[in-house]
Amino acid sequence: MADAQVNVLVVEDDADTALFVRTVLERRAGMSVTVVGDAMSALAHVATHALDLVLTDIQLPGMSGLELLGELRSAAPGVPVVVMTAFASVDYAVDALQREADDFLVKPLSAADLVERATRIAERGRARREAHQGAVVLAVGAHPDDVEIGVGATLAAHRDAGDTIAVLTLSGGAVGGDTDERHGEALAAAAVVGARLFLLDFADTHLDPAAGLITAIEETIAQVRPTIVYTHSEHDRHQDHRATHRAVQVAARQVPTLGCFQSPSATVDFRPTRFVTVDGYVDTKLEMLAAFASQAHRAYMAPDLVRATARYWARFGTGTFVEPLEMVRTAGGVGATGSGARAQVEHGVHEGSEGA
Repeated sequence: MADAQVNVLVVEDDADTALFVRTVLERRAGMSVTVVGDAMSALAHVATHALDLVLTDIQLPGMSGLELLGELRSAAPGVPVVVMTAFASVDYAVDALQREADDFLVKPLSAADLVERATRIAERGRARREAHQGAVVLAVGAHPDDVEIGVGATLAAHRDAGDTIAVLTLSGGAVGGDTDERHGEALAAAAVVGARLFLLDFADTHLDPAAGLITAIEETIAQVRPTIVYTHSEHDRHQDHRATHRAVQVAARQVPTLGCFQSPSATVDFRPTRFVTVDGYVDTKLEMLAAFASQAHRAYMAPDLVRATARYWARFGTGTFVEPLEMVRTAGGVGATGSGARAQVEHGVHEGSEGA
């Protein structure tokens, strides 16, 4: 392919086959190849990396390649998936194609055939995604669950509109619990809406824009290339939230649309000027929040309070449920022009004459 290097994930537990596929695609096709040996590792990789192609064996430990195919359709929409098997069975092929596999390869693989088909399918996948390119959304939070509590339903609406979603979490949230556990929870929440997750390890409660925070956000923006960024409001009691807001203001200076969400620690000075209608997406937001089991004891995670908050803000917008945003700047509304769910994101957002 003439453009950027093709990124491939190979899911194969046989070391010889994995080495063969990796060597052929790297040396003959110039692709960048990552190899993992099981489905769960594949899903973890997909959550944090942009891919052009996935090649997966059918026979995998734990979860089969066909089961993984179904998970990938939610976790990495638009990314082509090719299924490999040593069993040249019509039933296997039919099953794989019925589950929307992009191709079916039988081992032993021919190097020439592997290169030709991998290149063609990756090109086709890129063209398909470019033809249906929507907004690219980056939501930046100081701690795990910040983004989800602030704009979880809005992200779900973006997902259904076909937009690309990424979440950047700046700390592991060590003050609120075990960082490894919270990392796993963040991955699970991101998977609900098919978002890429970038999880950094800045010190919880000590975020400082002048101590590398701006640079780290700039690096993520360079990878994601968002057209829309959501982050914390400056009107917030938590010092990490305010620091994140200040850092994003600088790092996202070239992004056309920047909006600030409400956190449970927001002050009465939080004054939204846009109100995103999220009818039909509150349940998805609650599913995202349910992933953060270690934080279930916090009052603001209670489903009835989440619903009541969204119901309250609807008095300033339309529909039954709303998420509020303080808009720093906007380019044609929150969300790209389109139909269906994207139209709900855009047309369900209203200017407020005086805020709230």
